[in-house]
Amino acid sequence: MVAPQMPSDPFPGSAGAAAKLALRDQLLTRRNRRSLAEVGACARAIATHLLAAPEVRRAATVAAYVSIGNEPGTGHLLDGLEEAGKRVILPVLLPDGDLDWAPYRGEGTLVPARRGLLEPVSERLGRDAVATADVVLVPGLAVDPDGLRLGRGGGSYDRALARVPVGTFTCVLLYDDEIGLDVPAEPHDRPVVAAAGPAGIRVLGPGSFPG
Repeated sequence: MVAPQMPSDPFPGSAGAAAKLALRDQLLTRRNRRSLAEVGACARAIATHLLAAPEVRRAATVAAYVSIGNEPGTGHLLDGLEEAGKRVILPVLLPDGDLDWAPYRGEGTLVPARRGLLEPVSERLGRDAVATADVVLVPGLAVDPDGLRLGRGGGSYDRALARVPVGTFTCVLLYDDEIGLDVPAEPHDRPVVAAAGPAGIRVLGPGSFPG
């Protein structure tokens, strides 16, 4: 699903906001050119890598999301997590742009929501439910070598990631050419520790990329 975020940057006057906007436009244009066949193949590859990852295999609860449009798809991943007996929680966009969470009960329990999103109709767990997850999987448009993620500008996932305990496996799902880019930084940005792409999972942080 498209990151449940506000449509414009909540810090329009902050340093890096204009650079982020330009990079978002560039990346969204590139995504719109991807074929359905490519999107589907990438979704299957990412699901395979994540379901085999030790962090996911030993997790009891996984916070994930429902992809839409030309985002790297999460349908295969959600099915695999459910088949593996994981407790999966999904985001519910609140009026203030923050995220509540609700259990995933299968594709048939998802309903259309604002901004073209699909959200679960199960009971709400509260904003802090993301802190109970052993693995947190998030959408994005790009990530830099240190784990700084570029989202869609509303800050929803930055707020959610701020509630996640240090040491939790946090991973952004991207296409391979969106990993390792130069992402402008702002004070509210929250990094992730890994990126999953069709080629595999990349650990992020100082020294993770050569050169």
